[in-house]
Amino acid sequence: MSEVKEPEKASAEELDYKNPISMSDSAVAKIKELLVEEGNPNLKLRVFVQGGGCAGFQYGFTFDETVAEDDTVVEKDGIQMLIDAISYQYLVGAKVDYKDDLEGAQFTIKNPNATTTCGCGSSFSV
Repeated sequence: MSEVKEPEKASAEELDYKNPISMSDSAVAKIKELLVEEGNPNLKLRVFVQGGGCAGFQYGFTFDETVAEDDTVVEKDGIQMLIDAISYQYLVGAKVDYKDDLEGAQFTIKNPNATTTCGCGSSFSV
């Protein structure tokens, strides 16, 4: 059974409502590397929240060329990240990071809206 960890809460100063989600430098570097591998510079990273996971909701990541009408677009160093309107409410103030350590290589999200997260870090509850 996975250990439930209480996430770190972001302060009011850390919440940026203009850019509901931010990317670390390591996430941007990994996304650039993946875009080169894909051979398509028009791809954007789509971050979304869906039901499921051991804590109620889980994060998802995919590449997408299409920006939907209700998407929020966040850009850093030429990399664009898309967040759909439903996921937006769960991701305000969150930060996407990329970690490559003993636990493996993966994108992670530090989310101030999550009240609990599971041990895997890919699911949460609000």
